Amino acid sequence: MRNFIHAVQQVEETNPGLSPLALVRALRRTAGHDDAMTIHFLGASNNLTDAMELETAILNASSFSFFDKAVHHIVTDSGEERGVALAPDGTTVALAPLLLGIESGLKAKQEATSAVALFPLTLGRTLGLSFLSLQDIPASRRLGPDGCWDSVERPKVFKLSRPATLATDAVIHGGMDGIILATDIIQLPKSEEPHALSEILKEYYSFTLHAGQGLDALSKHISPKRRELSRAILEPLDLRKEVMDTLALVWRLEKTEWIALDTGVNETVKEGLEAFVHKYWDCPQIISRCQWRAKAPKGTPIPLSLPLGFVYVHHTYEPSQPCLTFATCSRDMRAMQRFHQDVRNWSDIGYSFVVGSDGYVYEGRGWNLLGTHTRGHNSLGYGVSVVGNYTSALPSRHATGLLRRRLTRCAVGGGRLVADYGVRAHRQMVNYTSCPGDAFFNEITRWDHFRH
Repeated sequence: MRNFIHAVQQVEETNPGLSPLALVRALRRTAGHDDAMTIHFLGASNNLTDAMELETAILNASSFSFFDKAVHHIVTDSGEERGVALAPDGTTVALAPLLLGIESGLKAKQEATSAVALFPLTLGRTLGLSFLSLQDIPASRRLGPDGCWDSVERPKVFKLSRPATLATDAVIHGGMDGIILATDIIQLPKSEEPHALSEILKEYYSFTLHAGQGLDALSKHISPKRRELSRAILEPLDLRKEVMDTLALVWRLEKTEWIALDTGVNETVKEGLEAFVHKYWDCPQIISRCQWRAKAPKGTPIPLSLPLGFVYVHHTYEPSQPCLTFATCSRDMRAMQRFHQDVRNWSDIGYSFVVGSDGYVYEGRGWNLLGTHTRGHNSLGYGVSVVGNYTSALPSRHATGLLRRRLTRCAVGGGRLVADYGVRAHRQMVNYTSCPGDAFFNEITRWDHFRH
């Protein structure tokens, strides 16, 4: 993402007076993203003089190939996802839906109107077509997957963890970010012009958190908050109707008869949206083992017998300081794994999950494998630790919120969507137990529907 932002900034510097709307239109033209729906809402880029002139400038600057590869989204037969970027926070973002969202916001700002088809362009079409194309498999498998980069220092290849759907995690992240940034642009005061595209992206993806406060002290919209921000924007909408209307438009524009003839579309969309809400709004973003560069476990991992009835909350003690960046949290995860494997002689890092103060949860043993975290109780519950020493201080409110409102809700189904009744029934069984001496747990356990 830093490379992409730098390339955008170079184009801006060599084209003084360039508007951000002209630039995103040129990038759309460069990547060949003039499908029927985009043209319907945003206009054809080959009819936009500023985009055509700027594309020539980009080409003359020898940047055409870079932007074409950076923005044009495809998944190869080998499972390599292209047109995605590694954000500084450790998550992966598809640039096409991100830029379509920003273009929609800029167009709406210029015309002093509401967002131009913001949801259909960023998420609606992708979600709807993914739900429909995979009707014969469980709803939770019609979305995703995530993947891993060959390197987080010099990322070049992003490989998916299983066969792709149309709505990979990166595409959904890009769509969420496009919606958030477009909404921010539209809500600017009338007298205030949008920042340059590079500045819009920098403010959202490049930021500094300060020790002791972390995300608690930062009110501006940044990428680690994409799930809660996108939920606040989209949840008031009737998403089922939004997706159904989008699919109807796809049918009209692209003459896709099978959409119109399928009598189960409504139920398929309803099931798919339930899975979307659970995976991307109820559950936290979890940074996978391959992203923080975990070593392989020693020996054969032991599977858990799900569902579990307990979550055991710890603090790491060492590392003693909260981790505030993807790089620091990843380093702390590797340090804990080395200690647990080499000094404790355990097969792997002991915790099921670890909560950072950077806005993310890090995968340890995960949902399905037995951990080593609470003697005599490892098979009964998940062990979750918060990075830092909290014998005399509380973790950040945001980190605590990730644990109490996101991770625990996700843990009810072992990371998977379960029926509404099952969630309500099983929540009565979920218990929270702290390590002796965890001062902050006295605060965490004051929840009406949980027993200590």
